[in-house]
Amino acid sequence: MVTHMPPSLLEVLRKLAPGTELRNGIERIIQHGSGALVVLGGGAAVDAVCSGGFSIRDTSFSEQRLAELAKMDGAIVLDDSAERILRANVHLIPDASIPTRETGTRHRTAERMAIQTGIPVVSVSEGRKIAVVFTAEGRHELESPVTVLPRANQLVQTLDRFRRRLDLAVELLTRQELEDAWEKSEQVERQRQESLQLLARTSKAVESQFKLLKALKPLLQACAELLAEGGFLCLSTYAVGYSPLSLANLLEGLGAGAVEAGELGLPETGEGHGPARVLPCGFCARWCR
Repeated sequence: MVTHMPPSLLEVLRKLAPGTELRNGIERIIQHGSGALVVLGGGAAVDAVCSGGFSIRDTSFSEQRLAELAKMDGAIVLDDSAERILRANVHLIPDASIPTRETGTRHRTAERMAIQTGIPVVSVSEGRKIAVVFTAEGRHELESPVTVLPRANQLVQTLDRFRRRLDLAVELLTRQELEDAWEKSEQVERQRQESLQLLARTSKAVESQFKLLKALKPLLQACAELLAEGGFLCLSTYAVGYSPLSLANLLEGLGAGAVEAGELGLPETGEGHGPARVLPCGFCARWCR
């Protein structure tokens, strides 16, 4: 399932793509365990809602400088291209009458700031260790590369398996056509229909995988918010393409807590020689607050 994003949000996400210096700076802030507000643009609209702090307009941007400036309480203002640092330790005072659905102080300020000025704002949560970018069109949570890359590799491997099966079907169909298969028109048509059905099943399988990946993380976060101190959350899956490592990465994104992951097994019963075997049944992981 393809998700259509506004062009303005896509442009911001390109600046924050894994591997860019700006994204590396955001990841450093998360690793340091500190929160931050980073305004991705300056100008009169931003200056009108800024108070205090200090100006450093002649300072070029670097991920190390961003991480160090984030240790102060105030926000950081970058230029539109995120190549220079304009201000630091700034207090943002957007219009409090602007409605917001966020609950955290940083997220509420970031959303109101983005709506009022039209400038994207990145909010890094100190407690949940996540970063969310707010624009005038909405919000988008930045997933950790450690979480994204294993899922992307799993999807690529799934696509590769289906592609190999499709190639085999196409190769068989081509061989039959080259061997005077025109005399067997009904058989050729049946093979062609099977190839089309295989392609349709492949598309549905990949779409289902994407739907699961998109819905699972918000569901886990919602469940984690319901847990009391000392509570735990168990996750088991039988979906193709998942592994104990991928489940552990998902649960680690819930914040501070202990994570355990492993494989589900079913002991074999009945008479026989030798030790009883354990049959694989899926994977599981547990997160304890």
